[in-house]
Amino acid sequence: MAKTNYMKLKGSQNLRLRLLLSTLSSTPILIDDIRSTDTIPGLRPHEISLLRLIEKVTDDCHVEINETGTKMKYKPGIVMGGKFLVHDCGLSRAIGYFLEPLIVLGLFGKKSLSIRLKGITNDSKDPSVDTFRSTTLNILKRFGVPSEGLELKIESRGVPPLGGGEVVLSVPIVHSSLTPVNWIDEGMVKRIRGVSFSTRVPVQHENSIRIAARGIFNHLLPDVHIFTDHKAGAQAGNSPGFGVSLVAETTSGCYISADTAISYPRKEETAEMEDEKVDLKSPELVGVEIASALLSEIEQGGVVDSTHQGLLFLLCALCPQDVSKIRVGQLSPYGIEVLRLVRDFLGVKFAIKPDPLTGTVILKCIGCGFINLSRKLS
Repeated sequence: MAKTNYMKLKGSQNLRLRLLLSTLSSTPILIDDIRSTDTIPGLRPHEISLLRLIEKVTDDCHVEINETGTKMKYKPGIVMGGKFLVHDCGLSRAIGYFLEPLIVLGLFGKKSLSIRLKGITNDSKDPSVDTFRSTTLNILKRFGVPSEGLELKIESRGVPPLGGGEVVLSVPIVHSSLTPVNWIDEGMVKRIRGVSFSTRVPVQHENSIRIAARGIFNHLLPDVHIFTDHKAGAQAGNSPGFGVSLVAETTSGCYISADTAISYPRKEETAEMEDEKVDLKSPELVGVEIASALLSEIEQGGVVDSTHQGLLFLLCALCPQDVSKIRVGQLSPYGIEVLRLVRDFLGVKFAIKPDPLTGTVILKCIGCGFINLSRKLS
């Protein structure tokens, strides 16, 4: 039997991205020193959950973890996709943490993907499911992903600490490859849309967020509409909370988003606070803060917001061997890590040129020519 050659990596950083690129490029990886000096060493619950999720959507992948969780071997399998799959994402990270790698894997499966994900739909750490629905899916369409069968349904909401949310994600397969993009025109903001939600708190919370956010935007443009989504009963999950997701749409078809959620902290986050009572931020303040955050993202420039830079670079790298050209605002730390890892796993290097006139950055690359091979396997 042939010996497996593993790419050797160290540390816990960017585990999600490493697993995704390892799977796409069929590169086995060995990761050492995973939080080996921490009080609680090894893999975290959400990282184990992500591994289990990858096992569900692929066939013949192999995972080995040592007793302390500080060392793991991952040998990727074939992306299968499949229907009626179910996965509990747990409570240590929101569903948004799992959605980005899952969507990209789903595009290159043997069959289209339909999966029910359970856990936290909105928190302050990961992009919300609303942002994925309004912004991420629209970015995928730029790269030739079919609209038909690309959908995210929010069936119930769940905020920390106890979650209780459920979404159903559907991802169609790309039949051969993605489409390269020449995407440098940001355009002008023509409208702002959003959704404010509340679970197990008075309905006034989401109205207060909406009114406060609109108060900022109404000075700038007339077409602003923020919907409200008050959940009750089983659809409201297991914990009280509220939040908002906003998206600015431009004349050139860009979607720039910002979101937040307010809820009581998870158990591990309150360990240092002893028994102090946690007061939630006022809805009015949340509305003003998130409106300001969206304006900051727009001001930075670029065809996507800072949260979506990494996904944009990854999709460009996976395109056919043709030039893709994109414009972003200031490079985010995660975006820089994606650039490094696509170079290591896919051999794709980006030419980076700052545009001093606008304060933006223009990036160009020739894609690695990635083709959906899973579909061709019988």
